[in-house]
Amino acid sequence: MNKVAVIGAGQMGNGIAHVFAAHEWDVKLVDVAPAALEKAVATIRGNFDRQIKKGAATEAQRDAALGRIATATDLAAVGDREIVIEAATENENLKFKIFAEIDRIAPAGAILATNTSSISITTIAAQTKRPGSVIGMHFMNPVPVMQLVEVIRGQATSDATTAAVMEMSRALGKTPVEVNDYPGFVANRVLMPMINEAIFCVMEGVATPEAVDTVMKLGMNHPMGPLALADLIGLDTCLAILNVLHEGLGDDKYRPCPLLKRMVAAGQLGRKSGQGFHAY
Repeated sequence: MNKVAVIGAGQMGNGIAHVFAAHEWDVKLVDVAPAALEKAVATIRGNFDRQIKKGAATEAQRDAALGRIATATDLAAVGDREIVIEAATENENLKFKIFAEIDRIAPAGAILATNTSSISITTIAAQTKRPGSVIGMHFMNPVPVMQLVEVIRGQATSDATTAAVMEMSRALGKTPVEVNDYPGFVANRVLMPMINEAIFCVMEGVATPEAVDTVMKLGMNHPMGPLALADLIGLDTCLAILNVLHEGLGDDKYRPCPLLKRMVAAGQLGRKSGQGFHAY
């Protein structure tokens, strides 16, 4: 296998495209917005330049990888791909629409993967006529740097699909971990309640955002505090995942903090808006 399509050119999509291109895959990066595609290619180039400075890549490797990435604004681009990885916005209806469409266009033997951080793989697979070939491939941000890929099996995902994605992840230099399809999987089921609790600490006046992050960095040896991490992920994305956990598991311990809801309503989304728990 060496032909991949990545749908969505945001921070996750461009990172996934970067990693595949660096490992000599032929990549099609698809997004409805031409400006997003231009920005994504510039970001990939910038990330390669950082790797070159650190001695982790050469200019020749960068140029070859960029040469393997073609961009497109139409899902017809998935017509000859062996694997399609959807990395669009964390919105259930959008993902359903994309999967129904790529199921129609992608070759019969193609694997259809989603980089969703919380939406049910089983429900996404049910939008297609090939649920055995649908799987979750949850990369971590920033994709070129982070080792983990959460490989999520839906109710109908076949052993062959799972084995192929585990092997592919290892070939990309990643460490795949197989998990089952329950709300939030493992990463976000454990992470989001921690972030949410940190936000409650701020709302209740227990400590400032700086203090909360310092406690977790120095006391728990986390490389980044939970509120800085929430700002990096996007507070809107954190809220969306907490809503999925709350609805899917029906437990009040997952209820999103009112301060998180208020900040998202105010457009304070973290790094992408310039203001979250910290200013950027």
